[in-house]
Amino acid sequence: MPEWTIYDELSEDYKVIKEVMQTYEKIGPHFSQTRFHPWPEVEKFLEELSGSTALDMGCGNGRHSELLSKCVERVVGIDMSSMMLLETINRGENNGFETNPIRGNVMELPVQTESIEIGVYVATIHHLPTTEYRIASLDELERVLTEDGIAIIGSWCTEHDRFDQETGFDTIVNWTLQDGTKVPRYYHIYDIEEFERDINESKLEVVDIYSNEGNCYAVVNKG
Repeated sequence: MPEWTIYDELSEDYKVIKEVMQTYEKIGPHFSQTRFHPWPEVEKFLEELSGSTALDMGCGNGRHSELLSKCVERVVGIDMSSMMLLETINRGENNGFETNPIRGNVMELPVQTESIEIGVYVATIHHLPTTEYRIASLDELERVLTEDGIAIIGSWCTEHDRFDQETGFDTIVNWTLQDGTKVPRYYHIYDIEEFERDINESKLEVVDIYSNEGNCYAVVNKG
């Protein structure tokens, strides 16, 4: 496990995060087969960007790391799940791109301050169970961005057609394996107002906040 220095690993919130990590250890290969394509808004965000080093926070199976590899010389992928990091490595080998996968958590990034020019933080913040944790992860993104760095943050939101609530809430979304086994995953589903509030309360500088096709997005700079 990563070294946790500012969070109580005996707390119920910490246990939720461990359970999410353990879920992705179980579902990693199946996840990769069914979540092969990057989010379209990330593709759009990266269209005209270039740089030296990029960060994929919660890199999963590397679908956004692959996109980033076309924009920069070096991609760093961070994920708590060793199985998902293995999927990232396999994707790189199969598709001909290089990445630097590191096991770690998004609230204490094992990344040097002001070393990242382009960041992607998508489909991960919604697995953190408290506002404190979510804002801490945003502050870590701000810390590692260079002065002219830029990043995109994306999360499921209440506008998604699978939900019928207007305000943010916590829920469990099961992942169904090929044999029918259901594996629970914790999610915090943002409403757009709460998402905007968390981004504004972090150290990041907001460029744009919007929702599209059931997801909340923010484009941000270093504060």
